[in-house]
Amino acid sequence: MNQMLRKARVLLVTYYAHMLEYRAELFFWTLSGSMSLIMMGIWMEAAGSGRFGLAPVDFVRYFIAVFTVRQLTIVWVIWEFEKQVVQGKLSPQLLQPIDPVWRHVAMHLSERVARSPFLLVVLGLFFALYPQWFWLPTLGNLLLFVLVIVLAFIVRFSIQYTAALLAFWTERASAIEQLWFLSYLFLSGYIAPLEVFPPVVREIALWTPFPYFLHFPAAILIGLPVNVPRGLMTMLGWGMIFYALNRWLWRRGLKHYSGMGA
Repeated sequence: MNQMLRKARVLLVTYYAHMLEYRAELFFWTLSGSMSLIMMGIWMEAAGSGRFGLAPVDFVRYFIAVFTVRQLTIVWVIWEFEKQVVQGKLSPQLLQPIDPVWRHVAMHLSERVARSPFLLVVLGLFFALYPQWFWLPTLGNLLLFVLVIVLAFIVRFSIQYTAALLAFWTERASAIEQLWFLSYLFLSGYIAPLEVFPPVVREIALWTPFPYFLHFPAAILIGLPVNVPRGLMTMLGWGMIFYALNRWLWRRGLKHYSGMGA
């Protein structure tokens, strides 16, 4: 256990130092998620008609929560892994006594820590300009939010890392993520809260993993009513499915990779 903790510490510290070299880039990455703030303005205007069941303040807080959640759950492992396979950089990592996935996990966690000051600055600036929209979640909602955020990151990372393993057979595994992003865009609650969707569409979306990456944690943070047990069980179900698929593809992929002379 001590050896594992030492390895984890070394990886986290190393990748955190690496991320600090790109502070300006991290700032622009943070701003790249500002589409939710644009959608906030659009839905605030639409809420004036009163046909959506949510008040303007609900839309403001929802999209601020979505902006926060996306900063904490964003994943890019498919591009990193694809580059390592295509360029042969995966080969020396396979000789080391640690699964390469933990390097990607450490990279993502370190990036969250390095990104967090920029996130806090953006949120602080927003609430300084618009103090009437400020709110504080209850302690229960905040603790549940932290748990759901962790699960959301694990599930999203597992899904994208599973897709990344297709790089063993194709040089354009990242193209799968581009197709996946279209469904993510419309079904995750990124463009609109699921509360404004038609009931049939909302029910279909809730059986997919997408709402649990954004809408579910955002709704918990601001206090919108959600079915917490169903959400947690759905997240665990998708996580287990993709974990099993991931391990199967990893074993098959390594054989294929070695067969290519790696």
